[in-house]
Amino acid sequence: MTPTTYSMTWNLDEFFPGGSSSKEFLAHLEKVKVEIQSFEKSIKAWDAASNKDTDLVHILEKFQKADLGLEQAESFVSCLQAQNMDDVKANELRGIMTSLASNFDTALTHLDKAFVQIEESNWQKLIELEPLQELQFVLNERRRLAAEKLSKEEETLINDLAVDGYHGWEEMYDAIVSQLSIPFKEDGKEVQLSVGQAQNKFSSHDREVRKNIFTEWEKAWGEQSELLSTTLNHLSGFRLAVYKKRGWNDVLQEALEYNRMSKETLDIMWKVISDNKKPFVEFLERKARLLGMEKLNWYDLDAPITDSAKTYSYQEGAAFIINHFREFGSELSHFAEKAFEDNWIEAEDRPGKRPGGFCTSFPLSNQSRIFMTYSDTYENVSTLAHELGHAFHTYAMKDVHPLNCHYAMNVAETASTFAETIVADAALKLAKNDGEKLALLESKIQSSIALLMNIHARFLFETRFYEERKKGMVSTAKLNEMMEDAQKEAYGDSLGQYHPHFWGSKLHFYITDVPFYNFPYTFGYLFSLGIYAHAKKDGKDYEQKYISLLKDTGKMTVEELAKKHLGVDLTKAEFWQAGVDLCIKDVEEFLSMTK
Repeated sequence: MTPTTYSMTWNLDEFFPGGSSSKEFLAHLEKVKVEIQSFEKSIKAWDAASNKDTDLVHILEKFQKADLGLEQAESFVSCLQAQNMDDVKANELRGIMTSLASNFDTALTHLDKAFVQIEESNWQKLIELEPLQELQFVLNERRRLAAEKLSKEEETLINDLAVDGYHGWEEMYDAIVSQLSIPFKEDGKEVQLSVGQAQNKFSSHDREVRKNIFTEWEKAWGEQSELLSTTLNHLSGFRLAVYKKRGWNDVLQEALEYNRMSKETLDIMWKVISDNKKPFVEFLERKARLLGMEKLNWYDLDAPITDSAKTYSYQEGAAFIINHFREFGSELSHFAEKAFEDNWIEAEDRPGKRPGGFCTSFPLSNQSRIFMTYSDTYENVSTLAHELGHAFHTYAMKDVHPLNCHYAMNVAETASTFAETIVADAALKLAKNDGEKLALLESKIQSSIALLMNIHARFLFETRFYEERKKGMVSTAKLNEMMEDAQKEAYGDSLGQYHPHFWGSKLHFYITDVPFYNFPYTFGYLFSLGIYAHAKKDGKDYEQKYISLLKDTGKMTVEELAKKHLGVDLTKAEFWQAGVDLCIKDVEEFLSMTK
């Protein structure tokens, strides 16, 4: 039987042929613009005090239509920019998208303020009406959050100014990164690597390769550090100015509300992690010994510890994922197979691509697209499974009301990490010898290191940076110092050399759509371990329960979600300790195998 050969480049023409020059896409943008205008017009004409559900139902239908069209367009532009950072037209389209998004946010501000003006008893009667009952959570949430913001006029002004002020600084970051390249000597010749290609070199067996890449990496980001620090300072300054006007003293307030998560849950999660750093420090010390060094440097964190690590071609990686998703459930495996067969994935290793990976949804087409750079490592297989988990989450909600599909980042990372864990455990079980098993176990532990140490460093840095920024502009030197201090604390001072320019090289610090793009990853990782424990206990019978959990992610808090589907209290240490203990169990096995 001839094995299936999957394309390593995605199909975007299915949505809008012609890429950034697509006439169909320009027509779609015009349509979205009209839909946003119609949405806003209907809000202004609405007599909220009349308590007529039919009026609100029609408004919400217009909301839904504009929202889906805008998301379709956002995803298309994101894909264009990721596949080719030199696509000037795509960057121009990003500017149009930012303006449209601002107009939509303004319309939503008008809707939310109308909600606030409705007297409480009338509001309760309104949302109890049959057409609106399934939307009670999101409608109540919008009303509650709107009450915490400024007047309609002030919030509208903020949205308008954000186009060139707030979001403009995120676009500035993208422009800076698009010009970056990392020199690398290959076969005696110097080549220029994209930051994505260079990042893959940190998993090289050759320490000289890792060291040289890191030297050039730090140099490249250092050369842009003044521009980057200016960008970060102004982006955060805009955010803080808005918070101050709204009377928000806690810089985490917006992030917690966005993630539908309490401060109590966040604090106990980090406390449990901080109290359990010792085993992970021991792992890093053992890895250093195995690699013949006193301490690992930053560029050694992803270094393979054996030559036994199995490589996977893209085709092999795809087959591995599909086969082992099948052991969990048929819907997940069939979905993954469709994603490969229908060219939903951009994985080709070539210059000019943006670093990192992501999954984005095209709701009008009931499809997703996955972006990454694949280079035949197990880690790439893991990343691919991770992004397919995101896509499956969207697929699982296909029958859910569109306004109940806006789930937050923390539960989004749950589905992706769950898929990643399925593949990790399967790979370990199939290891042919101790060397291969050790390499896979080490890779699995690296996920724990990333989520419990690297992400912790990002969180420590960003919360401290925002407090410092309240006092004024923060210098490049201070940013470097704060970043290194956060890394030392998060890694238990176990490394010999750190990455002081990480605040510049990490895109997540510059994302304006989602504030504090860090702790949700750790939440999702540990939360997924709790779900995975249920899945292992129930076997294939769990898939429908899992899908039911995913369907609820857009219409309840994470605490309510955990209580309903897992029977646990996220504000208590026990749940988080159980997850961390599973990670420590992997470390203990690794330490035992490497005595």
